[in-house]
Amino acid sequence: MAHVATWKKDLVKELVDEMTAKPIVAVVDMSGIAGQQIQSMRAGLRQHATLKMTKNNLMFLAIEEAAKQKPGLEELKDAIHGQCAIIATDLNPFKLFKQLESTKTAAPAKAGQIAPMDIIVHQGPTPFGPGPIIGELQKLGLPASIDGGKIVVKKDTTLVKEGEPIPANVAVMLPKLEILPMIVGLDLRAAYEDGTIYHRDVLNIPDDYYATMFATAARNAIGLGVAIGFPTKDTIIPLITKAFREAMGLSISAAIPTKDNIKMLLAKADSQMLSIASAANYTDGSIGARLSAAASAAPAAPAEEAKASAAPVEEEEEVSEDEAAAGLSALFG
Repeated sequence: MAHVATWKKDLVKELVDEMTAKPIVAVVDMSGIAGQQIQSMRAGLRQHATLKMTKNNLMFLAIEEAAKQKPGLEELKDAIHGQCAIIATDLNPFKLFKQLESTKTAAPAKAGQIAPMDIIVHQGPTPFGPGPIIGELQKLGLPASIDGGKIVVKKDTTLVKEGEPIPANVAVMLPKLEILPMIVGLDLRAAYEDGTIYHRDVLNIPDDYYATMFATAARNAIGLGVAIGFPTKDTIIPLITKAFREAMGLSISAAIPTKDNIKMLLAKADSQMLSIASAANYTDGSIGARLSAAASAAPAAPAEEAKASAAPVEEEEEVSEDEAAAGLSALFG
């Protein structure tokens, strides 16, 4: 800095002092912001941060000097290009990003600017009364006419699509139609905190992003704990429920009677008994009557399917223990 003018040295020192006094240092984009808006934004940040603008080469010098006390700060130099400024603040990078986004305002478009969204003139009345301006609107492609003493647009019309440059004649007319398509404000390019650089794409996340991530991780962890049989206060109830279902299934498969599965075992035995009786063409007694009833009901089943979908489902008659035992006795003597 030996060959730097005194006023530049003082300015660089002021920047260094600001950057070393605050834990967070950020670089913001100032492109397209009018001087009056900059003053308003600076006033809005005064409680939380300081905003410093100067030549880019002086910001480079200040960052290099401040990096002696804050290792890693020199990486912010990559964000310094074009019109930019340095912010020093106590707000963490995420809060700073949201604070800057909240200060952005709508602004009129200039000829040649890129449309940030589709610029649409909606159907309805305009602020204009009858006059020559109706011709100007029609030249833009707007279906304009006079109705009730006002110039009205007959249908929604897209003047400029997102990503296209805004023509000069459109830029002139939009403020008259009270359409301000541009969003003006400080764009945070990168922020430094404790040796780490946070870029815009990292900071621009929804408010509930991390809460959703933690909730998903918790659900996945509980699922894994249940799958591997790892007991915790969150998995113990699902584990007991799973163990009960598996024990019930095993006891039924192995035909081990318990007070919890006896009805299911008897129902299974009854079903198997009827299958054997049918295969053996057994027609005697109550077994034969049940098989005959089932056989006569079978042909009518397809015709009844449509009705069944609309009609309430009746509960299947439960086979009592005595009936099941009597059936088995009749079949096997």
